[in-house]
Amino acid sequence: DEYRWRDTYFVLFDSQNRPHVVEVEAALREMDRRYQLADVRKNEDGMFESLTLLSPDDNTAMDITFMSGEEVAESLVELNTELKKTTLDPDQQEKAVQLAGCDARFDVFHFERLTFEFDESEEEDEFMDPGALLIVLERLAEICQGVAVDPASNSLL
Repeated sequence: DEYRWRDTYFVLFDSQNRPHVVEVEAALREMDRRYQLADVRKNEDGMFESLTLLSPDDNTAMDITFMSGEEVAESLVELNTELKKTTLDPDQQEKAVQLAGCDARFDVFHFERLTFEFDESEEEDEFMDPGALLIVLERLAEICQGVAVDPASNSLL
């Protein structure tokens, strides 16, 4: 009840680059010692499945979940269709090409901790610092040699 969902982001990658849970935990912990990891889950081979990251200083939390299969393929088709309508800079073009080899993703559900009375009619973006989110997306993309994506705007981060 303390948190409100803000947005969902993806990190798309080749499933052969799926990281071990120990690698994900170590990478996130070394980024900022204040991050708190909870509900860390792995599959029977020790590969990362999901976790919750709390960033109290930023009043944010993230649920990070591994996905593969048809849902990922469908989202890639939709993303590629939208990207064809967009003018991409050279760095984004390189990332768009990389998407062709992706068959897995991390879903990063971003939550804001409510520290005051919340009114659905008010815009509160000025109270939320997206710094932790951007850092985590970048680090996850590095770990799995993937591409971070904002699916709401169809932009490559």
